[in-house]
Amino acid sequence: MRVDGREHQEIRKIEIIKDYTMHAEGSVLYCQGNTKVICNATVEENVPPYLLGTGKGWVTAEYAMLPRATGTRNKRDISKLKQAPRSTEIQRLIGRALRGALDLTKLGERSIIIDCDVIQADGGTRCASISGGFLALALAINRLMEQGLLEENPIKKQVAAISVGVVNEEPCADLCYQEDSKADTDMNVIMSSLGGFIEIQGTAEGEEFDKKQLDALLSLAKRGCKKIFKAQKKVLEK
Repeated sequence: MRVDGREHQEIRKIEIIKDYTMHAEGSVLYCQGNTKVICNATVEENVPPYLLGTGKGWVTAEYAMLPRATGTRNKRDISKLKQAPRSTEIQRLIGRALRGALDLTKLGERSIIIDCDVIQADGGTRCASISGGFLALALAINRLMEQGLLEENPIKKQVAAISVGVVNEEPCADLCYQEDSKADTDMNVIMSSLGGFIEIQGTAEGEEFDKKQLDALLSLAKRGCKKIFKAQKKVLEK
């Protein structure tokens, strides 16, 4: 058994509150275990200059961890007068992942910005931001459809992400912080509901991992993402 009593293949409990904020075109509070992220989608009727006249839309993201999301107070990026490299890397990852879910030509020349704010962190914050960010994106697009601003839904597939790793020589799914901090291998896997991999980030923190362990981790990721897809679909069908 793991530190929180789960089996090795078991992911943490997923809780999602739809329309969590009142102003955003799409909004959810996405919780996976003790990790909680507010994901808001904003629609803007413009695109980056290099996309003007192409007929294509754009999806981008911003990510932040609020000061008491962790055990000690984390300073806001604005207090340091620059964005933390970790935040920059994660928001680029979120944007890449979510753009892959859409046919950008069907979105038209408009942008959707996904803001992911971690209010409580217990491992897997970037993965929770992607899984929740997809929901915020889908809800914003549903609103555009309802308003008659889109004739066809540009979403091609769902997108979800999960962390996996080797802890005490055992492949495990959906690592909490206590596991993540001591894992021999830490990996983030982003998948589509069509069964393909969008991005895989894996690092051996201690001993290197072999092909057998890699296959086991990817298998755990597939199982975990299927459960996230099911939870997403349930929210979108409400």
